[in-house]
Amino acid sequence: MDFKFENYSSQPMFFLLAGPCVIEGEAMAMNIAETIVKLTSELNIPYVFKGSYRKANRSRLDSFTGIGDHEALKILAKVRKEFGVPVVTDIHSPEEAAMAAEYVDVLQIPAFLCRQTDLLLAAARTGKAVNIKKGQFLSPEAMTFAIDKVRDAGNNNVAVTERGVSFGYQDLIVDYRGIPEMQKFGVPVILDATHSLQQPNQPKGVTGGRPDLIDTIARAGIAVGVDGLFIETHPEPSKAKSDGANMLPLDRLPRLLKQLVELRRVVNNF
Repeated sequence: MDFKFENYSSQPMFFLLAGPCVIEGEAMAMNIAETIVKLTSELNIPYVFKGSYRKANRSRLDSFTGIGDHEALKILAKVRKEFGVPVVTDIHSPEEAAMAAEYVDVLQIPAFLCRQTDLLLAAARTGKAVNIKKGQFLSPEAMTFAIDKVRDAGNNNVAVTERGVSFGYQDLIVDYRGIPEMQKFGVPVILDATHSLQQPNQPKGVTGGRPDLIDTIARAGIAVGVDGLFIETHPEPSKAKSDGANMLPLDRLPRLLKQLVELRRVVNNF
């Protein structure tokens, strides 16, 4: 599958990256994928299945990190084959880039790692699409340097994702001015409507969140003109093994996407 961000961002409708925070097992991943593929097909939303094969950035040593790299990657490949949709996953070190590239279409650079030159270059050199999440500590303007690293490695298939800015020690805030600012770099800009609502650095070492505001963040992003949305979703967030505090319940996704489609049509007519 030859995935190009430009083919998705050039369409009138926003595109969607959505799925669980981390692959917990095959049945769960296939169920989520089937649900979202059916929904996005009905609404004509270009879709990319999201699932991390491993979570490297954990607050505590006993936090769940994954079911095994190759096992999870094979599940992502199965989603890709069974449903005919591209898939995206995070990578955390240069050595992981080539390994993950064998199974997925988009390599995602986590926000905390968006300035790691070796990681960006390794991802770029696989020839896969690269989605760079903007660090919570960076201005929108500073993301041009991360984009340039990927482009200078010969890969123009790149997007950036806004996921909130640190606001004190235990909160994030979205500055929507950053979306048109980063679009000036000539790349698609995605809004992460779930991680933007994280409440990090909690005393118990488990990140909190405000999932009740996911709809608000997503609607505002569409109103501003974002190219794509990133939404982590799970059938039962309270039982999720990672980031359950800020994931959207899967049964809430249909209503939200229908609202966003209508809003996008209004925005396009201005």
